[in-house]
Amino acid sequence: MRRLLLAAVLAALPVLPSLAQTGAQGGPPLRTAVDGTFAPHAFPRLEGGVQGFNVDLFREVARRMGREITVDSASFSGLVPALNAGRYDFLAAPVTVTKERAEGMLFTEGYLFTEFQLGIRRGSTPIRSLEDLRGKALAVNKGSAYDAWAQANAERLGFTIQAYDTNPDAVQAVVSGRAYAVLAGNTVVKYAASQQRNLVPDFVLRETRAHWAAPFRRDNTALRDAVENVLECMKRDGSLAALSEKWFGAKPAADDAENTVFPGYGVPDLPGYDPTPHEPRCN
Repeated sequence: MRRLLLAAVLAALPVLPSLAQTGAQGGPPLRTAVDGTFAPHAFPRLEGGVQGFNVDLFREVARRMGREITVDSASFSGLVPALNAGRYDFLAAPVTVTKERAEGMLFTEGYLFTEFQLGIRRGSTPIRSLEDLRGKALAVNKGSAYDAWAQANAERLGFTIQAYDTNPDAVQAVVSGRAYAVLAGNTVVKYAASQQRNLVPDFVLRETRAHWAAPFRRDNTALRDAVENVLECMKRDGSLAALSEKWFGAKPAADDAENTVFPGYGVPDLPGYDPTPHEPRCN
């Protein structure tokens, strides 16, 4: 009789999914790092430590994997060497995926698209094409990729360059009327506009679009795939898009990387890409 009662109780209990079914893995703390001066992706908190989109993103990834995570703040130039030396398991800092980088590291699929974008002063005539920069002053962060683009195209497009030591200084030049537009990354322009109401995100240079993704050592395919699995689940349930809107002040489009689950593992058509079809294992 007691055996029958015990069997009935056990049958009534909910069946909990296994770790394999949920995609959770557990394990030692994940070690990662960001450039702690790159707002809104990672920047200092008044009470210490770092905050930002990438910090929130990969803390949530670790939580869903059932693992703790430590996030160091360091100079961007030292992050890849530290990854290759084994100090970090992967980098939480946004890294643009290029063919050259993909030959030396494994990448997840993109969780954001990075592309050059112009920001203008509220009330200014919108820029419809790069030809609209003719005769105008363009503000950039000195020594950045945007400065390099401006130097390469100023003569052809007929604009002048104002180079500033920081991106906030370049933004202020536009807001104060010293420059017509600022050129920076799309997420940085959107964030600056969310903090400065007189700046408006404007024309996007679509030909500069690339994936921002997390890099791993080339011998760490299993961890790359596990992290990508969580990123794909966050895209499917809308939490990645919500995090993007929170930090960048704009709702991602349906075809933006925050909402797009790419086939296979990694960035399609680049070294390290695994085209094997798979279905994300989500809780």
